[in-house]
Amino acid sequence: MPSDRPGLRSDEPVWWSDGHSDPWRDPSSPTQIVVPAPGASQAYPPLEPVADPDPADRPALVRVLPAVVITAVLVGVLAGVVGGALGYTYGARDRPSTVLGADPGSAPAAVAERPPDSLAGVVERVLPSVVTVRSDASRGSSLGSGFVVSSSGYLITNDHVVGDAQTTSITYHDGVTTSATLVGRDRESDLAVLRADLARDVPIQFGDSDTVAVGDPVLAIGSPLALANTVTSGIVSALDRTIQSGDPNGTTRYYAAIQTDAAVNQGNSGGPLVDAAGRVIGVNSVIRSVAPVEDEAANIGLAFAIPINQAKRVAQEIIDTGQARRTVFGAELAPIGPATGGVRLATVAADGPAERAGLRDGDVLVRFDGQPVNEPADLIALVRKHDPGTVVTVEYQRGSTRASTTVTLVADTG
Repeated sequence: MPSDRPGLRSDEPVWWSDGHSDPWRDPSSPTQIVVPAPGASQAYPPLEPVADPDPADRPALVRVLPAVVITAVLVGVLAGVVGGALGYTYGARDRPSTVLGADPGSAPAAVAERPPDSLAGVVERVLPSVVTVRSDASRGSSLGSGFVVSSSGYLITNDHVVGDAQTTSITYHDGVTTSATLVGRDRESDLAVLRADLARDVPIQFGDSDTVAVGDPVLAIGSPLALANTVTSGIVSALDRTIQSGDPNGTTRYYAAIQTDAAVNQGNSGGPLVDAAGRVIGVNSVIRSVAPVEDEAANIGLAFAIPINQAKRVAQEIIDTGQARRTVFGAELAPIGPATGGVRLATVAADGPAERAGLRDGDVLVRFDGQPVNEPADLIALVRKHDPGTVVTVEYQRGSTRASTTVTLVADTG
């Protein structure tokens, strides 16, 4: 088919798709690249200056643009202020109040109630019965503890708490102080009875120290280091722990004590050791310490209490008669030595408990009421723990023969 443009045949191939119909392309025309000579410039028509139009002729949008921008800025600022205020207000509602104390218009908070058998419940019942004892003597004052045992104002404390005081006073748990009179004392058992001038009907409940077991939970209550109304807790860590104590050239005291790991310090003396039901089972009396001087002694987890059955008997006799009887075995004792064990009956008193039980001079006592006996202090402490008239079983060695017998303890008539 003939072409409608010169130089391009219809049968001549082309590399673009519509080459045969392209009216601007002549494939047979030569190609030429023209580079301008250096320094030459292409001439363009001169630019005509444009005169600034009259403001009245500007578009309306150009005239109102500054007002729009200012208005937008003001609206943004106002929106930020309002939004910040609203955010702070609603955010403050969600935060806890920083005002200390309750709202004056709100109802008072409910008081937490503890079960009566909880430790807090026990302390609440027992604390009104516990007092601080102050003893004033010529050589100074001392503080100890005690507890009310009757509505008539009688109190039990340690003899070493009272000492040689000229005046004695007690302070109840709520801070009320009153003077107290010494009713009587038993130096060897380290017990004393006071009577408060201002009596309160808050007697403590007695327990049974014969039923106490190692591991039972206990509380010690008193005024250690002059810190009144102090409560510490622990367990019974041993029973019938024989302790011998006393001042040099003074009275020797013997305890078949309840041992506890409850924290007990100076000032706890005379205060109660109570069980988990709030019943007194012992009178805190002695602590074991590594300090070389007694005034520096402090708790190391070893404290000892007089069993309450013994303390109750002694206190009752003091109230009834002004003095307490001592329970005796009826023999003079001599040590043998730890290697052999036992206590030798050096002299058996005529018609005394030991002789009536068939014991003789020279017999070696090895067990008393089931407890091993290794030195005289053990036997004395265990005997005085029991009431006069108590029947106990003893084991003894006579030569190469070991035997047992029963002894009925009696009260000292001297």
